[in-house]
Amino acid sequence: MVLSISSKSFDHLEVSDELLFYKIHRIKPFTICSEESLGMRTEITRCQTPEKRELSRKLSELAGLEEELAQRELDLATLQAELSAFEARYLRIVGVRYAELDDIEAQIAEAKRELNPNDSKVQEQAAQARAQAGESAQAAGAAEEQVQEKFKPSENLKKLYREIAKRIHPDLALDEEERARREQLMAEANRAYEEGNEAKLQAILNEWESSPESVKGEGVAAELVRVIRKIAQVKERLRVIEIEIDQLKESDLYKLKTEVEKAEDEGRDLLAEMASRVDEQIARASKKLDKITKRRATT
Repeated sequence: MVLSISSKSFDHLEVSDELLFYKIHRIKPFTICSEESLGMRTEITRCQTPEKRELSRKLSELAGLEEELAQRELDLATLQAELSAFEARYLRIVGVRYAELDDIEAQIAEAKRELNPNDSKVQEQAAQARAQAGESAQAAGAAEEQVQEKFKPSENLKKLYREIAKRIHPDLALDEEERARREQLMAEANRAYEEGNEAKLQAILNEWESSPESVKGEGVAAELVRVIRKIAQVKERLRVIEIEIDQLKESDLYKLKTEVEKAEDEGRDLLAEMASRVDEQIARASKKLDKITKRRATT
């Protein structure tokens, strides 16, 4: 805002008179940043204090970081959901066959145990084989409950998740109580995102918008400190997200997913090929079990 006032306007006023002038004319005192003589007039420009200028810069920096954080949180959540969906798909196609193979192998080991009751090594192998078969069966059973072939989030789903991450992210909290509340909501948002539940995400966002936690405090100095701390928290979270994404991309599951997608681009069904190979192993193991069973029957 620029105020054009006669250069002689305050010549006859004392300090107390100046304050009275402000009150009468309802003008707030201001800091003079610069004066430029224009003939008989002087331009007096109101400016922000150094603290307000710094706060403005920090708020701008924080806004950019919040946008980046929301996107990277979305990237991480999407990758996690994609891997979860792929794992379920793998278990349904290949994992169930490995579960069957492990069960046959366990039966073979148990048959050998009965044929060698005094061999501690054979006894241990049988116990390990049965434990492995149990784990495989449990994993395959869990996969049967998931019917989603691939994770394909809609644009609106991603938009809602980004908005929640920007507003509710736990690393924007300034105390432990607020952090706990934000972590709870973000956990709910992660589940809703993985399930593709737009209505739930919208409900979480609406709940936050109407909550007391969404109201910001006042005061330049206090706000500046809060913003500086938030910037540090957001930068740290961004660092952690990059580590988590890198770790996921180094996992065997991600590498297998990449190979499957590459094969699909070439017109091949890699999971079906893997399933076929496991079927061959099952056939061989079944024959081996039959032989051992017949051997037990003759002893």
